[in-house]
Amino acid sequence: MPERSRPTSKAYRNRGFLDSKEARALRILAEYLEPKARFERQRVDDTIVFMGSARTPSREQAEAALRRAEGGEGDLEQARTGLRMSAYYEAARTLAFRLTQWSKELVPQGERRFVVCTGGGPGIMEAANRGAAEARGMNVGLTISIPVEEFDNRYVTRELAFHFHYFFMRKFWFAYLAKAVVVFPGGFGTLDELFELLTLVQTRKMRKAMPIVLFGTAYWREVVDFDALVRHGTISPADVNLVYRTDSVDEAYDWIVRQLAEHALGLPGPML
Repeated sequence: MPERSRPTSKAYRNRGFLDSKEARALRILAEYLEPKARFERQRVDDTIVFMGSARTPSREQAEAALRRAEGGEGDLEQARTGLRMSAYYEAARTLAFRLTQWSKELVPQGERRFVVCTGGGPGIMEAANRGAAEARGMNVGLTISIPVEEFDNRYVTRELAFHFHYFFMRKFWFAYLAKAVVVFPGGFGTLDELFELLTLVQTRKMRKAMPIVLFGTAYWREVVDFDALVRHGTISPADVNLVYRTDSVDEAYDWIVRQLAEHALGLPGPML
């Protein structure tokens, strides 16, 4: 008698197929549907996104690095720069703490509005997740697979820790749930995300109000010359006002809360 053939695997259990180029559309769809299901399960309605450099140290880290450099271990100038930049870590931590406290007072137990969301890594991302966690609030981390050591930070809420393969799907979740964005000094990744959001707002592909704060006026004045773009005629003068610049946690907090109260909550006056 002929030997009975072994049953084949179902397509959705076929690892080789799921990892193939033919199944790319399924993998992309999974990075939409799985986060969507988790956000709905955790009743997260919207977010406040914090962006900034993964290389920005906390004050404790920066002070320790400076002590080592003064003792002959490491680059002294780099350590001094780290200490100066650590002010942004502490500002992000404080701002996330205050916004989380405010958001928790808005809704009944179980509902979550304006949840702090970051890229889930170290630096400014860790600072914002840390501040939200210290305020006893849930917070989101959208990490990405890149060819370096994993960089999850321990302050991200476990149920809202995501890991993406596709940058564009990660960016989708940054933008889709965001009701406000705070951008601290950062490098290529931060600039990429900032300008993508600005493009969506400028072209009105994003129709919702999107308050964007640039935190660190000296840094942003040096790194991005918006006025030069106006002078060269590549953006309109009104486009410069798509961002709010400040060096103050108090100013950033007050402006974001006013914007959210008006545009997201539909309240007549500021909720400070």
